[in-house]
Amino acid sequence: MNKTRLASAKRLVVKVGSALVTNNGAGLDLQAIGDWARQIHAVRQQGKQVVLVSSGAVACGVQRLGWGRRPKTVHEKQAAAAVGQAGLVEVYEAAFSKYGLHTAQILLTHDDLADRKRYLNARSTLNALLEMGVIPIINENDTVVTDEIKFGDNDTLGALVANLIEADALIILTDQSGLYTADPRKDPGATLIQEATAGDPALEAMAGGAGSSVGTGGMLTKVIAAKRAARSGAHTAIASGRETDPIVRLANGEAVGTLLVSQTQPLAARKQWLADHLQLAGRLLLDDGAVKALQSGKSLLPIGVLAAEGEFERGAAVACIAPGGREIARGLSNYGSGEARRIARKSTAEIESILGYVDEAEIIHRDNLILHV
Repeated sequence: MNKTRLASAKRLVVKVGSALVTNNGAGLDLQAIGDWARQIHAVRQQGKQVVLVSSGAVACGVQRLGWGRRPKTVHEKQAAAAVGQAGLVEVYEAAFSKYGLHTAQILLTHDDLADRKRYLNARSTLNALLEMGVIPIINENDTVVTDEIKFGDNDTLGALVANLIEADALIILTDQSGLYTADPRKDPGATLIQEATAGDPALEAMAGGAGSSVGTGGMLTKVIAAKRAARSGAHTAIASGRETDPIVRLANGEAVGTLLVSQTQPLAARKQWLADHLQLAGRLLLDDGAVKALQSGKSLLPIGVLAAEGEFERGAAVACIAPGGREIARGLSNYGSGEARRIARKSTAEIESILGYVDEAEIIHRDNLILHV
């Protein structure tokens, strides 16, 4: 494992899962939380900044309410999250205060990061907190979240936060030692992967399988999160939170668990935001000529658009769909869906006569478009 990759990281996102936070559902693990606070304090003493993404609100609420199982209905989960979040932040504040550190609670939904203004506000707030020496404690806002606006799991949230603040590394602490060549619970011959390239398709096949009984993520979500984090140049370490001092050791460059290395050039901030959209406002169906134009680095012109699906406004993030049905790109539309339908398959010179005005010559400018590799 290349020690310089994490040892040189100045800004870290540490994600801890429900099984660790709640000691496999038995209730908040005060000893573990206190130990993470100690480690993060030690890492900060080295001049590094740390954001903590913590699961556990629903699991904590279930325990506090005396329920014997994780709830299945949305309103029960939201109620459990509301009860549990209060306990979770209280415990973190007490743990970090022993080291003279303040914490800040930040609850996010996908809508917060999909809206450009709220995205920039969240980014500014996190940067300000880090500069003040405060430890941001981030969780999905399970109290109000619905399936339509869910991140799905906190591994994904951790990766999006890493991209949001342009972190150098994402550390995912779990109840397993790292990524294996196969599920070690089923295959005794499975071996630990010490280092690999984030985004390698072979990793997803190795990582199949569900998460723990108290969490929603499995190893597959962690591999996909590493691929997301790599878009902004962040390396991802997946390690056992039950190891001795995993955060400190990883921050010092020690080989713990699995390191998934980013080998991609970091995307520009606006394109990074586009790449991280989990839901899009609509779809533009393209012809073969438009697909080739985008792949050669050109903008999307109206003449290459066959149809516009969905209802969206000017500036919305939309998918660009190739003739075979595959999404090949996404970008910010210069025209609303109604206007896009009217000028589809028309030349740029015809836009003014059709609409009575011209906002832009392109439906999506190449600076506001990201291609899928």
